[in-house]
Amino acid sequence: MNGPNLNLLGKRQPEIYGDQMLADVEADCRSVALEFGVDIRFHQSNREYELIDWIHEARESGAAILINAGAFTHTSIAILDALNTFDGPVMEVHISNVYKREAFRHHSYISQRADGVIAGMGVQGYQLALRRAIALLQDGSIDVRVG
Repeated sequence: MNGPNLNLLGKRQPEIYGDQMLADVEADCRSVALEFGVDIRFHQSNREYELIDWIHEARESGAAILINAGAFTHTSIAILDALNTFDGPVMEVHISNVYKREAFRHHSYISQRADGVIAGMGVQGYQLALRRAIALLQDGSIDVRVG
């Protein structure tokens, strides 16, 4: 799941976020998913309520959540509350190293629920997060009941 402004990836502040488009990130994640024989859904929204609705849907149909909530990371107790209803692994992804940026970016509500946080690894962080979520599911570290 991707939050606000990530639809502009590759166009917005490439010196921070790089020049790959969100479609490139999705293709890379689909390659990892294919490698492990898992299905993924890829979403982006600039609307907080849509992210919350997708988290609720994942409770019934998903085994893990990878989320780059963008600026909602630092502001949304509602997204944290939704993530707290999800039983599977939650991986938080940030393209940039948020700790080298403005102080307000150093706090994450999502980290309070995340089983792992990847920051500053560029768009490759998505693939790393997906691999980690799959590993947690495969080794039984996290027991998940879908549906």
